[in-house]
Amino acid sequence: MRIEIQLRIVGDDDSVISTDEVLYLDKSDDRVEAIGLSFGDAKGVLAAIQERVVTAQAASFLARHRCCNGCGRALLSKGAGRIQFRTAFGIIPLNSFHRCRCQPSASKTFSPLSELFTEHIAPELLYLETRWASLVSFGLTAQLLKEVLPVGSTANACTIRRHLHKIAVRHEADLASEQPVGLESGPDNGQPLPQETVIVGIDGGYLRNWYDKKRNFEVIVGKSLAAGRNDRYFGLVSSQDDLSDRRLAAVLHSQDLPGSPAVTMLTDGGDSVRALAGVMAPGAVPILDWFHIAMRLTGLGNYTKGLAHHNPIEATALESRLERIQWRLWHGDAGEALTRAEQLAADVAALDSRYPKLKRLIKAAADLATYIANNAAAIADYSERWLNGERISFVESTVNRVVSRRFAKKQQMQWSKQGAHLLLQTRTKALDGTLRDLFTRWYPAMAANDNQVAALAMAA
Repeated sequence: MRIEIQLRIVGDDDSVISTDEVLYLDKSDDRVEAIGLSFGDAKGVLAAIQERVVTAQAASFLARHRCCNGCGRALLSKGAGRIQFRTAFGIIPLNSFHRCRCQPSASKTFSPLSELFTEHIAPELLYLETRWASLVSFGLTAQLLKEVLPVGSTANACTIRRHLHKIAVRHEADLASEQPVGLESGPDNGQPLPQETVIVGIDGGYLRNWYDKKRNFEVIVGKSLAAGRNDRYFGLVSSQDDLSDRRLAAVLHSQDLPGSPAVTMLTDGGDSVRALAGVMAPGAVPILDWFHIAMRLTGLGNYTKGLAHHNPIEATALESRLERIQWRLWHGDAGEALTRAEQLAADVAALDSRYPKLKRLIKAAADLATYIANNAAAIADYSERWLNGERISFVESTVNRVVSRRFAKKQQMQWSKQGAHLLLQTRTKALDGTLRDLFTRWYPAMAANDNQVAALAMAA
């Protein structure tokens, strides 16, 4: 069986610009692996079509800019190769011209196409690189692009990382230049949201520092939940962020929240996270995430079980006291819980035991008392919230989704602070589905392309 695919390009005046054969194949029909187009066939077709389409579009543009703007003299063509336009379906060389003698310059050649090709990479390819690299590693992204698309041999991890950083820097510049949007601002349709409608969770995680191998640095990530709205993520490295006071407001604004939404802020209780929450949303209702309370109590409980092998009576008493502290915390009695935690820490410090992990037990007990003291104002009545169906925890799952699955904490990947901060900007948008919206805002014709594809699909 012979397969022939021809491409016809027709001008606006219905004249045929070109007719080319882009594929000629002999295909058998007696084996399953020969059925349909192979990856190689498909990539060859896409590359051939792309080359002809881009070349035709560039020629049409050049036809309108073929003469010197100064004297009207026709420009002499230098030939292909001046501009290399990278697309998702191949690298296309485009023509340049000799500069007219009436316009002296240090450069002898130039291209009017530079007015059209303000960037030498197609926005669609830039979007694919950014989206995939936000979800998987840079190296895997390059490998995936080469396997499924005729992108050319220049696709590599370093290039993709550089492109992603460029997108993140541009997004940060947009955020800096936008008119500040306070939490009291936003579209108002006269229907203010209930108190618990907007819940924001903020938590911190740690990554290994590429430049200081012995130290880790903190990344802070968050998630905004609003009734009837899509979830939104955000992330940052504090030392690299100058826009903390605008970041959350921009996230809430992107959710089209009406009126002045009252924000409930769940945090892990860490000093840096608590301070950031105060900058982002000074008027928010702070609540300490229950998961982090439970983790500290669980750690103390594990040490107490180890103590039982050496001091069973004291261990039993400690377990009972921990249960009472947990009960007080669960019911929002921060004052009594703190008093009991401080007494527990003092008694543990005075304990005489041969338990090998006694020092760790003493430190854990002291840390619990300090933790409760620092976050007493954010300890809510979790029992009541639970009965009312209100959230008491979710920030740890945000860290796992945003940080662990891409920054690979278990694999001990190392990062620069700037690189981690920039990747967080694109990853959070890729996760909540707003990365495409960002690109269509920068490149409006991408939205038109999306609409055209949808219309063609419906027609089919």
